[in-house]
Amino acid sequence: MIVAGAGPVGVAAATLLAQHGIACTVLDRHREPYPLPRAVHLDGAAIRVLQQIGVADAFAAISRTAAGLRLLDGRLRPFAVVDRAPTGADGHPESALFDQPALERLLRANLARYPHVTLRGGVEVTGVGPGGVAVTDLGTGERQRLTAAAVLGCDGAASTVRAAIGARLREVAAPQRWFVVDVRCPRPLPTWGGIDQVCDPRRAATFLHVTGDRYRFEFRMLPGETPQDLARPECLGRLTAPWLGDSADGRSTVLRSAGYTFRAGTADRWRHGRTLLLGDAAHLTPPFVGQGLGLGLGDAHNLAWRLAAVLRGDAGDDLLDGYERERAGHARSVIRTAVRVGRAMTGGNGAVAALRRPMAAAVLRLPAVRAREAAAMAVHYGSRRGSDLIGTRCPQPWVHDGDVKRRLDDVLGPGFALLRSGPVAGDVLTRARVLGAREVRIGRPGITDDGTLERWLRSGRASAVLLRPDRIVMGTDRHAPWYSYR
Repeated sequence: MIVAGAGPVGVAAATLLAQHGIACTVLDRHREPYPLPRAVHLDGAAIRVLQQIGVADAFAAISRTAAGLRLLDGRLRPFAVVDRAPTGADGHPESALFDQPALERLLRANLARYPHVTLRGGVEVTGVGPGGVAVTDLGTGERQRLTAAAVLGCDGAASTVRAAIGARLREVAAPQRWFVVDVRCPRPLPTWGGIDQVCDPRRAATFLHVTGDRYRFEFRMLPGETPQDLARPECLGRLTAPWLGDSADGRSTVLRSAGYTFRAGTADRWRHGRTLLLGDAAHLTPPFVGQGLGLGLGDAHNLAWRLAAVLRGDAGDDLLDGYERERAGHARSVIRTAVRVGRAMTGGNGAVAALRRPMAAAVLRLPAVRAREAAAMAVHYGSRRGSDLIGTRCPQPWVHDGDVKRRLDDVLGPGFALLRSGPVAGDVLTRARVLGAREVRIGRPGITDDGTLERWLRSGRASAVLLRPDRIVMGTDRHAPWYSYR
């Protein structure tokens, strides 16, 4: 099969498929990781996907845990702080900052461990048709057609694959133009450990310490401004002066700068047969809740096990139908939240702005992203009472597996799993055995934790849950799984 795009989402999808035994070829215009500043934030759910891929510990070494988000007025005076826990329900930091090129190098090096995956750079996907793709070698101009049992469009905001399946991006808000600058400072700048969002309608801005001696600035561009205007030393010096002081003292070096247009919307269709969209090809979100890349990694996690089952012949193509239904609803909710928060933090003047910004702080304090994912999944699974666990993601505590302390997912393995606290009977047990699910008992004999899993099961009045490979509950001893498989 073919994966178009070797950014983090494309490489993650290829790796997850490889873990299920699916051979694939990853195609990308660039031979090396894209060097310009892009994503810098992931939450615990996204890092959990990296754990499944096998790079969570390596990611921890190239990232740092952020304390949260601080909202500042135009004079850089804080008026709200939204804390984030160093370890959340997914077993990882609720907020982590990193340099995307470093993550891409990490993912590519990990992908090289799978001999049945090929990564080809310097080629462009120019068309998608029944049974394969057309590609052009950007060095030689040679054209070639590659056959494929499935095609994943992970090729970004200007997706060729999206256009090829006749999908269009439905925008839900006007685009915003921002100027992004990455700098290196040999002397540490004073920071509080989290992200600063300047809620100034005259010039909204973001400042954060990425990792090490790396810092990121983002400034909303005014009408008529160009990235070239703002990159001039005298202009850049004025913009960064509140944090850097006199830029002429040699304290900082500009590593790169670029203009970006932040868009908000989702594709009106995510699939045509076995051609599917993921990441920015399927949805674009403003950066105000830090979920752009995380959404794409969630797409890969949701789709990989489904597609692997279909390609192996274990399930029909209808198993792929749930991918768009689950992910599109979640993406729309997150994007709407990002748009609302962005408007509250950066728009309006005077009394209107003063009212909006506390509202933004209140929204950001909620576990909004996780709650909206659960809501989207609940719609997909049908009307159920809120206490049911079906459609929710299993928490991931550290567990003791004999004498070894491990994260739960490492005990469950990459496939289906039956997690139980006592005897299990009925449809869920039959289904688990058909799926070849790994059975894991909570308590002795079995794994033990700090009580998180027992409390979670009790909250859903369940003694056993059947988990999909992406750790979503697909059935309990109270409610059997809703779809057939094998």
